[in-house]
Amino acid sequence: MFLAAPGLSAEAGFEYYLSGSPDDVKPKTAGGLVLLGGGGSVEEATKWLVDRSGGGNFVIIRASGGNDFHASVERAGQVQSIETLVFRDRRASSDPKVQAVLGRADALYIAGGDQWNYVRFWKDSPVSDAIHELARRGVPVAGTSAGLAILGQYYFAAQHGTIRSEAALKNPFDRGVTVGRDFLSFPILKGVITDSHFSARDRMGRLIVFLARIIRDGWEKEAKGIGVDERTAVLVEPSGRARVAGSGNAYFVRLREKPEVCEAGQPLSVREVQVERVTPGGVFDLNKWRGSGGQYTIAVRQGVLQSSQPEGAVY
Repeated sequence: MFLAAPGLSAEAGFEYYLSGSPDDVKPKTAGGLVLLGGGGSVEEATKWLVDRSGGGNFVIIRASGGNDFHASVERAGQVQSIETLVFRDRRASSDPKVQAVLGRADALYIAGGDQWNYVRFWKDSPVSDAIHELARRGVPVAGTSAGLAILGQYYFAAQHGTIRSEAALKNPFDRGVTVGRDFLSFPILKGVITDSHFSARDRMGRLIVFLARIIRDGWEKEAKGIGVDERTAVLVEPSGRARVAGSGNAYFVRLREKPEVCEAGQPLSVREVQVERVTPGGVFDLNKWRGSGGQYTIAVRQGVLQSSQPEGAVY
């Protein structure tokens, strides 16, 4: 059993928690991404991270909460240390101790919370540089809920709070539809935006709005999205081959043409959105954008989703 150091409130703008010994043991790691839908941890995903860390230093970064994820990591397997950094403002991103912790990470877990804090604190900072460096040297990176939201090339920033599907579909230029780009850059998620708590919070509509805005704003000719249910994970190998784990589904969504209507103050209309729903144990190739799941389409008519699935089916 590890002994956890208490949270240290630092003038530099962060708190630090430690379990175990933070000696930099430099194990052999295996890269990859874990896309977690929030609502609770997924044991298989945590074990996947621990295994790929080579038993080294497991680092958690967040902007709220404390060291509550340490216990989940301890149950998943043996590691050299578990360290949590809780950021309170942007100053912490440049702190030498923060950089030292990130520099020795053999697995990185970005916790949930408010992704706007992550954008404000980490975008174009030494933290985002460190995350990219970890990925380059083959360290697995995970994000859950708000942590998942920032992993794609495109992201929902939540700058003005959350946005519900109904409001986004009614007006794709609602103040709450804040889509950003180029915060983190993982090649396998190029052109992709992610969303969490997917079915539980009825987020298919808003994900389609995000895709429509990406094309409407001239950022891409086609846009892709990944929606992940609560207590569900998508385990992505560096090759782009992914497997779904946990108790829910993952939705791989693609819009391949300009929306018919995507204007301020007008309900969204889209001719066809392609969807593949992958259940636990199923696989998906992010390069080919095809997997083992069920495929169907969704149209949007004046802000209303129309699915090709049987009536009453969820998405």
